[in-house]
Amino acid sequence: MRKIILASASKARRRLLEQIGLKFKVATSRIKEDRRLRGACSDLVVSNALKKARDVARRQACGIVIAADTVVLVGKKIIGKPESIKDAFRTLKLLSKSPQWVYSGIAVIDIDRGKAYTEHEKTKIWMYPLTDAEIRRYFRKVSPLDKAGSFDIQGMGGIFIDRIEGCFYNVVGLPLAKLARMLKKAGVDIF
Repeated sequence: MRKIILASASKARRRLLEQIGLKFKVATSRIKEDRRLRGACSDLVVSNALKKARDVARRQACGIVIAADTVVLVGKKIIGKPESIKDAFRTLKLLSKSPQWVYSGIAVIDIDRGKAYTEHEKTKIWMYPLTDAEIRRYFRKVSPLDKAGSFDIQGMGGIFIDRIEGCFYNVVGLPLAKLARMLKKAGVDIF
């Protein structure tokens, strides 16, 4: 089995890779994500994911590096992880008022073969309207500070969701079906 390195400190991404049975190690990237939208949101998240993967790949002798970047797009506004509880509160209030898109960029670098693969996924989410009291109670139980969009669809934040259109795992932070196809190109079969 080839060495697989996850270029992310995200607990959700680690759990997703464990869920599909991958054995991997974690080596976090030192890259700061760009959050300026100059063109397509898909280009932004793919570029960020590739920068993270390259940063980690440079420090590895061999193996396959997986990196991802996830943002929420409302209108033309990019929403990443909140900077404070106040920011998280504003974010959830905004997201509960209108549909949003979750974009993830994925990069897989096969160090041994010198190849890089990139993809993106987008998922549309509709939330129920949230009251201020509901948001405050949620924050008492779940920290929003490490979550793009300030909520966790796979946890308690799932009760805010009316419906989604697209890949559920993309909203968690790593579209698994797309990742599996990318890994297959790099010579790694999940099954």
